[in-house]
Amino acid sequence: MTPELGIIEGFFGRPYTWEERADMVRALAPAGYGFYLYAPKIDGHLRRRWREPYPDATLEALAGFAQACRDAGVRFGVGLSPYELFLNFDDAAKADLAAKLAQLDSLGLVDLGVFFDDMKGALPELAPRQVEIVHWIAERSAADRIIACPSYYTDDPVLDRVFGQRPANYLEDLGAGLDPAIELMWTGEEVCAREFSPGHLARVAEQMRRKPFLWDNYPVNDGPRMSRHLHLRAFTGRPAAMSAEISAHGINTASQAVLSRIPALTLAESYRDGDRYQYVAAFRRAAREVLGPDLADAVERTLLLLEDAGLDVITAEQSERLKARFGAFDHPAAREVLAWLDGAFAIGAEELQTQ
Repeated sequence: MTPELGIIEGFFGRPYTWEERADMVRALAPAGYGFYLYAPKIDGHLRRRWREPYPDATLEALAGFAQACRDAGVRFGVGLSPYELFLNFDDAAKADLAAKLAQLDSLGLVDLGVFFDDMKGALPELAPRQVEIVHWIAERSAADRIIACPSYYTDDPVLDRVFGQRPANYLEDLGAGLDPAIELMWTGEEVCAREFSPGHLARVAEQMRRKPFLWDNYPVNDGPRMSRHLHLRAFTGRPAAMSAEISAHGINTASQAVLSRIPALTLAESYRDGDRYQYVAAFRRAAREVLGPDLADAVERTLLLLEDAGLDVITAEQSERLKARFGAFDHPAAREVLAWLDGAFAIGAEELQTQ
C-alpha cells in the first residue's frame, strides 16, 4: 500500500523559482505525489521575520502557485516557523500571528505546517507551550490539516548538541497534549535517515500517540557538506511495509528541482513494487523519464563523480570534461549539473545560522 506522498520544500540555500515549483507539481502528481509544503528556509517571512507581512508581489506569486497545485489535484500547504514564539506568546505576538494566518488563509491553503525546528529547545515547559500555540493556530486557521514539526524531530543527538538537551519525555508530552487530529512530523533515527524500519516507526507512534508524518531528508543536499554532492540515486532503506506505520511520506527535495524528480519517482515505485523493487532498475527508468535516454545515460555514467566524489574530490580536469559532456545537452537538468559544477548551489555554515 502506498501512503500519501508529497514534496516538502524545506531546504537551506538557493530556492526554486515559481516555474520550477509548478513544473515539479505537474511532473510528480501523476506518480502519486499529492501534497506540496512550501517552506524554503530562505523565506524569512515564514521564519525569523515571520511577524512581517508578505509583500503584495510575493503573496501574488504564492497564490499563483497555490492555483497550479489545485489545477494538478495537489494539496497546497505552507510551513510556518514562528521563530522562538514559545519564549513569549503574549498579546502582541498573538496579534502578529493572527495577521500572518489571515494572509496565508487568503491563499486557499489546504495544509498548514507549524514548525518548531531549528530553534533553541532546552526549556522544561517546551511541550506544553508548543501545544498551546498549535491549538491556538488550529482554532484560527482555515487549513484542513495542521502538521506540527517538533523541536526534537529525530532521535539524533546532534539536535541536543546544537539546540540544547531535549526536555525529559518531550515527545510523549507533546503527543499527549496535542489534539489527535493534528499531525506530527518525524525524520527517523537520524536527521538524514539512512533507512526506516517499521519497528522504529511503531515505537515513535506509541510515543506520539499517532502515526508519524514522515519528513524524509533525501534527496535534500543542503548544508556545507551535502551541497558538494548531487543526490540522484534511487531510494533505498524505505521498505514498503513501513507504509502501515506512517500517516504520510514527504520528501525534502534537493536544491536541483528537475534532478530531484529522479529519486522522487523511485520512491513511488518502491511502494508500488514492494518486495519486487530493484533500486538500480528503478533509477534507470526514472532517469529516462525525467531526462530522456541520452542524458540519462550520461548521468548514470558519471554517478560516481556527481554523487559519491563530489566537488571536493573532482579534479579540475574532470570538471572540464563533465562541463563539456553536460554542456552538449539543451535540458534544464543538464543546466543544473553545470550550475552545481560552478558552485552555484554551494551553501556555507553562515546560511544555516541566518536563514
